[in-house]
Amino acid sequence: MYKQLQSLLNTRVQQCVSTKEGSCKKIEKKKELLSKRNGEIVKADAKGYVRDKITDDDHTVILYEVHFRYFIKQKSSFYMEEEIEKREAVFYHDTLLKDEEMEMFHETESLPIRKFDSDENKRIRYVYDRRQAVQYAERWWNSYNPKYIKFEVDCTNFVSQCLHAGGAPMRGYPVKSKGWWMQNKSWSYSWSVANALRWYLGTSNTGLRAKEVQDPVDLKLGDVICYDFQGDGRFDHCTIVTAKDANGMPLVNAHTTNSRMRYWSYEDSTAYTKNIQYKFFSIVDDA
Repeated sequence: MYKQLQSLLNTRVQQCVSTKEGSCKKIEKKKELLSKRNGEIVKADAKGYVRDKITDDDHTVILYEVHFRYFIKQKSSFYMEEEIEKREAVFYHDTLLKDEEMEMFHETESLPIRKFDSDENKRIRYVYDRRQAVQYAERWWNSYNPKYIKFEVDCTNFVSQCLHAGGAPMRGYPVKSKGWWMQNKSWSYSWSVANALRWYLGTSNTGLRAKEVQDPVDLKLGDVICYDFQGDGRFDHCTIVTAKDANGMPLVNAHTTNSRMRYWSYEDSTAYTKNIQYKFFSIVDDA
């Protein structure tokens, strides 16, 4: 079985390394999207890692990851995009039944859609250090700071950590539906749930605040993008802007499907649909 799994890993790696037409759907989609941005994949590579094995009677589930790296040229600029693809392989005895990418954007914690603390007007003075926020996002994009609780769906928790590293002040403890905070092994909905952070950033009048912009080109480093993949009004995912491409468009870092310097639109994601909706939030200083 492990020989078969190693063969799977090798196949995924070879598909990534090869940029020939038809070699890999993931590669083909990225090439298509890059061509629209005057870009191309100059080189690609990947490494595979087995993370867990679960055995139940005659079935065995293997959880593994493939770390993709894409060296991209866009006009006269170069940058490295990285992504961790989490996959699940299911065997019956030694027969492979399926091998597929895992969908990772479903949050288990829910709450009513509501505004957060719109009646609180007392200012909490701070200046958002965008450089520190981006440095944190670069340091922890593919690992987990032990000072914080780790979530299975970790995207919003990661973005919140980046914002806090940039100097955004916590407030609202210990009420989970109030403010934005993580403290004493507890946290607000807005700290950990994408839909809640979306509402908080759009309505907060003190502490961490943001203004919504309509065009992603207007975002700065350290700003936040929220994603509603299904277009049903409930936002599923958050990212933080860590760079701009040669056209001035955001590149983002994220957790859950750990990604670095990924193009902001997520059109190459398995979660992407034509109904996707975005919210673009630029963090506001309160000096």
